[in-house]
Amino acid sequence: MSDYAIILAGGKQYLVREGDRLKIEKLETEEKKVEFQPLLVKDGDQLHIGSPLVEGAKVSATVVGTGKGAKVVVFKKRRREQYRNTRGHRQPYTEVEIKKIATAGRKTKSEKKEEEN
Repeated sequence: MSDYAIILAGGKQYLVREGDRLKIEKLETEEKKVEFQPLLVKDGDQLHIGSPLVEGAKVSATVVGTGKGAKVVVFKKRRREQYRNTRGHRQPYTEVEIKKIATAGRKTKSEKKEEEN
């Protein structure tokens, strides 16, 4: 299995690799580059587990865009009382692309490829 990290974003944990695109809870930032502190990093054959975060490690990502998820319909009804209530909800999200997973003192997978070329 290739290098990966587990990050915490919006109260949820995501397993990410370099180049992954994922939709996370909406971020209140105007910047195009964001960084996450990983909970766990697998780097080659080494596994770094944080307590709660891995010291000196970071996951860099760029914001691709924002949007709203699929509509969730909430329908309430009470029988024999002529009561029906319909509401809809669309959860906002931010789509990010993972650019780099870096640990302290170690080269990332993309940096190793650049050195080989």
